[in-house]
Amino acid sequence: MAALRTQEELFGQLRRDPDVEAPDLVAVDATDRLLLDEAAAIAAYPDAVVVVDDSYGALTLGAVAAGARDVRVSQDLLVGELALAGNAGRTGLAGTYRALPLAPELFAGARVVLAKAPKSLDALRELTELAAAAADPDVVVLVGARVKHMTRAMNDVLGSGFAEVSATLARQKSRVLVARGPRPGVRPTFPRRQTHPDLGLTVLAHGAAFAGTRIDAGTRALLQVLTDAAPGARTALDLGCGTGVLAAALALARPGLEVLASDQSAAAVASAAATAAANGAGRVRVFRDDAASTVPDASVDLVVCNPPFHLGTAVVPGAADRLFAAAARVLRPGGQLWTVYNNQLPHRAALRRLVGPTRVAAADRRFTVTVSTRR
Repeated sequence: MAALRTQEELFGQLRRDPDVEAPDLVAVDATDRLLLDEAAAIAAYPDAVVVVDDSYGALTLGAVAAGARDVRVSQDLLVGELALAGNAGRTGLAGTYRALPLAPELFAGARVVLAKAPKSLDALRELTELAAAAADPDVVVLVGARVKHMTRAMNDVLGSGFAEVSATLARQKSRVLVARGPRPGVRPTFPRRQTHPDLGLTVLAHGAAFAGTRIDAGTRALLQVLTDAAPGARTALDLGCGTGVLAAALALARPGLEVLASDQSAAAVASAAATAAANGAGRVRVFRDDAASTVPDASVDLVVCNPPFHLGTAVVPGAADRLFAAAARVLRPGGQLWTVYNNQLPHRAALRRLVGPTRVAAADRRFTVTVSTRR
């Protein structure tokens, strides 16, 4: 291992790549710094450190700089995994951590857990259950976030798995929740399951999967017209599949169709695979990638997509454009992209520009379903 500089020298080498780089976007934020400053126990237990949802590698590599060895890391988003790998190579710290799924193995015997607070309470609940069930009885769990994104409910969720939950003082608009004393008898309850008789579908979801076991209104709007989608298609892709509802529905309705489902979220991929199996649609091939990066050009006849309109906690209307461009790349000429979006979003112009001629297939007071034909 290359000799380490000071923490600031290390942080100065970190990049967001392959995520968006811009002068006002950082690879190391105030929450990263506060979490590491609160994690004094790293030096005492260097072989028992776990990191969850490290944004770009600052927590993992900062823990290594503080003396940790063989850090166990779980990151939901693929872009975070890729950024950590790039930063580890850039700083000479490749091989100092192991990537693991969010599962009991990750937390087995852990004494220090550093986590960026997830966006949903269910994601925090899954982390809490796993850590309480598998970590060392003397573990300290540190969960950090911007103060404006923290709620009292987060304390309550951590309190369901740990006897002591406290909060640090705020610093640079960030705060850390500290949990100790795993409660006896806590067991993992994810993935959770819900059956939707009106649609004939059962949904399984891990904590970080969008919408959980619900089927959101946009997905329902798209499901209502999917029977008309590209009737001659041989291959379909559920792009940004979430819990895999669209993929499972396509596979069940059209037995001759080869169905793919992809998402950059590890929780989504695990959920979609479980949803497909629960509905007897085991032939759906679910995989993790970023914007269909592993799907060959011009190889798909039909793409279905309920795109996100958030980046982190910010509403960004252009967040879907990368998925639209990806759909255009993987579709064969004449292939179709069926997508659904909130009426207030200006997606129709982007679809025409990035994919091809676009028409409205269905609309109600909240959502529009469009069909774009690949030029």
